[in-house]
Amino acid sequence: MEETVTVSIVSSVDKNCAPIILRLAWHGSGTYDQESKTGGPLGTIRFGQELAHGANAGLDIAVNLLQPIKEQFPELSYADFYTLAGVVAVEVTGGPTIPFHPGRKDHETCPVEGRLPDATKGLDHLRCVFTKQMGLTDKDIVVLSGAHTLGRCHKDRSGFEGAWTPNPLRFDNSYFQVLLEGEKDGLIMLPSDKALLDEPKTRELVELYAKDEDKFFEDYAESHMKLSELGFAEA
Repeated sequence: MEETVTVSIVSSVDKNCAPIILRLAWHGSGTYDQESKTGGPLGTIRFGQELAHGANAGLDIAVNLLQPIKEQFPELSYADFYTLAGVVAVEVTGGPTIPFHPGRKDHETCPVEGRLPDATKGLDHLRCVFTKQMGLTDKDIVVLSGAHTLGRCHKDRSGFEGAWTPNPLRFDNSYFQVLLEGEKDGLIMLPSDKALLDEPKTRELVELYAKDEDKFFEDYAESHMKLSELGFAEA
């Protein structure tokens, strides 16, 4: 069934929508808290309560866009569907193939607000969210930030405006190249992006991915899968 759903997503969703679909999958997964074992990719982001969280502004567009496709596959959980949609969004824009393992169950209780990263803050904050809360690593923080190669910020959603890379509809390693080159007219660089250059360990990873796209793709696929399976055992 996975292949059939994938084909339906690809055929029904314009490539221009890939960035917001990836954001939906990410924000659904990024609420996981390893201490309380709550949140994560449980399909709750479809509810108005969670969509109303400040960090999710605009994601109702993605939910509404995907709903007609989801209705074709009632046996598939929303949790699995949104996760698979995020995988497809990366692949159709030229990114790596990401392993997908079905079996997530839908939950009805939304996570509390405030678990997603704040783009105005630095590396200590990112570690609080990704490492302390989710259980991920510095490597995951850097490589997952590379997904900013897709899409752009919108003033009415995040308070920022602009794209990170010259081609925001192509998944490649240009995010890291631009980050090392410094701020440019017409492109955006958030405080949370610049923070990746603050320490030798994370800067070294930025430099690695800037020069080696194959390594970026390999590590991204691994980290994206980890993110998409947070709390899988508890679900």
